[in-house]
Amino acid sequence: MRVVVIGAGIVGSSVAYEAAKAGAEVTVLEAGKIAGGASATSFAWTNATGKRPQPYFALNVAGMRAHLDLAREFGHAPWFHQTGSIEWYSNESDWPAQLDNADQMRDWGYGVEWISKSRLAELEPEIDHSAIQNSPIVYYPEEGWVHPVLYAAWLLRAAKEKWDADIRPFTSVKSIDVRNSVAKAVKTVDGSIYEADAIINCTGSWAAHVLDGVPAIPMASNMGILGFTLPIATTLRRQFHMDDLDVRPDGAGRLVIHKISVDSLVTEMQPLDPAGAEASLLLQAVRKVLPAVQPDDMESIRTIVRPIPGDNLTCSGWVPGFEGYYVAITHSGVSIAPHLGKAVAQEVVGGRLHDSLTDFRPDRFLAAKNGMGQRS
Repeated sequence: MRVVVIGAGIVGSSVAYEAAKAGAEVTVLEAGKIAGGASATSFAWTNATGKRPQPYFALNVAGMRAHLDLAREFGHAPWFHQTGSIEWYSNESDWPAQLDNADQMRDWGYGVEWISKSRLAELEPEIDHSAIQNSPIVYYPEEGWVHPVLYAAWLLRAAKEKWDADIRPFTSVKSIDVRNSVAKAVKTVDGSIYEADAIINCTGSWAAHVLDGVPAIPMASNMGILGFTLPIATTLRRQFHMDDLDVRPDGAGRLVIHKISVDSLVTEMQPLDPAGAEASLLLQAVRKVLPAVQPDDMESIRTIVRPIPGDNLTCSGWVPGFEGYYVAITHSGVSIAPHLGKAVAQEVVGGRLHDSLTDFRPDRFLAAKNGMGQRS
């Protein structure tokens, strides 16, 4: 079976790896660098915290567990760090919602621990307790973070070495050749044609852009900003989340910083100055929690278009009315990628529907528009 995967981010690399392992002849077409889009500028938090409805929560939990399975499969996983995460809110008005969420997560079988300041000091002694004051502290031990670019590199290397997958970066797709409602081939901007029995769109936020021949997926993507610090003499191992601030280690002493209120300062992809106003706001927020961080410690600051399907849920399945054309688009790519890769390979290569994707089909967006039903 010939499978063409469009996109080589964390989702596309997972799908390519699992499809090749399942016996498909796989070609991966990536418009730019491997994992050079949203995957390269992601907070990359593996979690199911606060994700609803329950099937979406379950999909994310399945992804978190699949990360552990994948690490065992490779024997080592330099991309994966299951260190847990810590959460607190400085405003007392936020505490009831935090409690309700933690209770719901625990009821659904998620790991939840309420910890004291003394326990926090044992876990992360460099966090300044004055930033916490009397806030309740939740520890989610099953959560972690990923290096998405390393993840994609290792999986695509394995797909190529073990099963002869053809990996083609800097190869932009122009159109899908559809004949009699059947997707037959992919045409690239340079005029090359790749015939296929199945074409899988893993382009993330680019799924909103129309490829000639097939419909776009409605997206609610938004802009974000991430800061990456210089190496800092810190022993921080776990990510923490407070108010609208998210911070995690990124290896070699670097930190990744996200602050929701700073996201609104950009409306399009653009280069940002690591000494500019956005970087200053990120560093000011972090320094209240980690005194080791200095005002000039920002190494780079990047913008990202987050790939979010129109209803904020994963979109994965055969596109109705276009036999042989499949999409796998999600905002939770970091959390669910290894599970999604297996599920998509089962559906595309194995020909068997995967129960975990039942509630996330693209026909919820497209069926009413084109009058076609879901592929049987």
